[in-house]
Amino acid sequence: MKTQLIYSLSEPQEKTEGKSYPAIFVMHGMGSNEQDLPSILQAVKQDYFIFSLRGPISQPPGFSFFTIERIGVPHREPFVKIIQDIQEFINKAVEEYPIDADQLYLLGFSQGAILSQSLVTILGNKLAGIVSLSGYLPQIVVQEMQHAPMNNVRILLAHGEQDQVIPYSWSEQSKEFFEEKGAIVQHYPYIGGHFVTQQLVDEIGKYFGV
Repeated sequence: MKTQLIYSLSEPQEKTEGKSYPAIFVMHGMGSNEQDLPSILQAVKQDYFIFSLRGPISQPPGFSFFTIERIGVPHREPFVKIIQDIQEFINKAVEEYPIDADQLYLLGFSQGAILSQSLVTILGNKLAGIVSLSGYLPQIVVQEMQHAPMNNVRILLAHGEQDQVIPYSWSEQSKEFFEEKGAIVQHYPYIGGHFVTQQLVDEIGKYFGV
């Protein structure tokens, strides 16, 4: 698939001709890469297309999707661009692979979670759901971008209560925002910091029906 973004792809293990499959689009955190997160989806990979995206900006030891002025405030230009690029990526994937357009999911950690929350705000019911791990919703999205109806969207907001990078309270703000928009929200606080725990991996499996 021709795209501006580098990615890895895991396809359903047993595909049937003429059948379409759900897809998960995965986005890593700052300084990581596309190999980081797919391992937490081992329990569901046999049934899903899993596209794991690499951020386009070098951020040693890995990459980032956008740069920031400070925690909570992305730089406008790269942020708006990556939002557009990911939407284009999703559209191309649906065109080129046997993907069920009614079963599109986003999963992200940190920067990837920020993008997941932002994209579901913009795309709404075009997505079936998102899994946001340690993220927040930037004010540029809340105040300046168009919001779509999301009454059918399932949102899992998971955040460590001891997170010292992105405050836990920001996930509570996201919960209130998405509930006001009518989304189906599961807020999952857990004991831990800015990292993924095994308990959280198990919860993600439950979200995807494992």
